[in-house]
Amino acid sequence: MNVGILSWIIDRQRTGVDNYLYGTLEEMIKQGKSQNITLIHHKKNDDPVYQRCKDVLIPHIPLNLTCYLGMPYAVSKANVDVVHFPAHWHTQSSSFFLNRNVKKILTIHDLIPLLYPESYSRNLARRWNTSLKLIINRADHLIAVSQKTKEDCIEYLNIPPENITVIPNGYSNAFHPITNGEKVKKHIESTYNLDKYILFIGRVEARKNLTTLIKAFHKLKKSGLSHKLAIIGGMGWQHEEVLREIKRLDLQSEVVFPGYVPEEDLVKFYNAADLFVYPSLYEGFGLPPLEAMACGTPVVTSNTSSLPEVVGDAGIMVDPMDVDALADSMQRVLTDDALHEKLRNMGITKAQEFSWEKTAHETWQVYGQVLNDY
Repeated sequence: MNVGILSWIIDRQRTGVDNYLYGTLEEMIKQGKSQNITLIHHKKNDDPVYQRCKDVLIPHIPLNLTCYLGMPYAVSKANVDVVHFPAHWHTQSSSFFLNRNVKKILTIHDLIPLLYPESYSRNLARRWNTSLKLIINRADHLIAVSQKTKEDCIEYLNIPPENITVIPNGYSNAFHPITNGEKVKKHIESTYNLDKYILFIGRVEARKNLTTLIKAFHKLKKSGLSHKLAIIGGMGWQHEEVLREIKRLDLQSEVVFPGYVPEEDLVKFYNAADLFVYPSLYEGFGLPPLEAMACGTPVVTSNTSSLPEVVGDAGIMVDPMDVDALADSMQRVLTDDALHEKLRNMGITKAQEFSWEKTAHETWQVYGQVLNDY
């Protein structure tokens, strides 16, 4: 079985979907599949993942022709039995119409542009939704990263349940409890000027519901909370609303944006935080809460979308629009040492249910099932 994987997203600084591809691919290589994998991407680099697999480069042609000519050409040249699209982008749609003799597997991470179009520019949401509807029934099989994402595909896209396999994400082994906590705290304090803090990680955009978090944080500050709020993530669509709320509540000195943080420091940020809060309105999976639990950081998150699947009873879940409930839950974790320790231990245990090793193994099984090899 020869598998092609569209892998150009490894070429850039990795975020959510990129980490999904990288973690899965890296584990497939560890499981001895490298000789059966052809990466389809724009350029080589010195990353070990590139060095272990065959590859086919997408031709350098004008961007508007890449999806219509370059990508289908590369898929054909790869001479594979099945091609895995690790996420949906509108520029990939033409590859589903061409290369008809190649089986196609598509991973769906979420339907956010469909369900929460206000999280994106109108033009981007429109193109995303239009192209998804064009290709969704042309995939031979779908992988959903959570049961909630599968249910959304069934409800909103009318996909037969038997055409979707749920394979949860994993997380990097780099995320783990660090025993020398004082050294970590000193590093964060000296490098980022942060002492006691609550942590949020994710793009600053409407669906992340940061305005509710800011209001809950403000309520705690009025009660005497000494912590700051650290928000790590890029500025997304309509992030100005969050900045306006911070200014309105006069929290400019209490809410900090450290900017881009390398993975080794991100692990330290999780470990040094007293609490991780993630009040997102919708997540296809929710990797940051998983990483926080893996580091032993107590989690307060939403009781919506896929987050209960990831966190379960290892964290506290609240209505993401209830400012008082969110503030009260945060206060409990920060002031109740027994609860803090309980959530820490339960989170570490819960995180062990997820791994890129498991994700890679189950994904390879889907490849074989689609080709009737199993």
